[in-house]
Amino acid sequence: MMETVLSAASSAVAIRPPVASSSLSSSSSSSAPALCGSASLSSSMALSTPFLGSPSSFITRPLAEILRDMNKRVPDKVLKVKNDNGVSLKYIPWYHANRMLSFYAPGWSGEIRSITFAADSSTVSVVYRVTIRGSDGEAWRESSGTASVSDTQFGDPVQKAEGMAFRRACARFGLGLYLYHEEEVL
Repeated sequence: MMETVLSAASSAVAIRPPVASSSLSSSSSSSAPALCGSASLSSSMALSTPFLGSPSSFITRPLAEILRDMNKRVPDKVLKVKNDNGVSLKYIPWYHANRMLSFYAPGWSGEIRSITFAADSSTVSVVYRVTIRGSDGEAWRESSGTASVSDTQFGDPVQKAEGMAFRRACARFGLGLYLYHEEEVL
């Protein structure tokens, strides 16, 4: 059913190496996620301090601690709600998931593994991989997201599918996982 696969190797998203404080300037803007050192996660999810240490200094915690922290409940004020066929669904916007990863798992990286259009060009699917690094190794999770090509309500369909895949890959590490089964009665 799926036919066209685009190479997405150049679309990789990675944490850039830290910059020395002397090279920081107000005119340098980048879409790369910010690293933090001793910053605290405020209620607005803003990172308050850029990371200025050596590249190896942000790998300080074991994976088990990082995963424990990523399984914590997300503050309700960062959640968004969308209506899907009459059902209200809570979700974490991709930019909040990005900031939470940078806080809980500094040095994480993400990449688009594939972009696939359906044979009839009605949908596009993206596979995204998130890798987190700890003092005792690294772990990665992949997930997919699919969007209708005709649905441009919230932007480009490829970006929509990428955001969905990114959030799902984060959920496989525990970030907001409870949102997928919050209404279930066990």
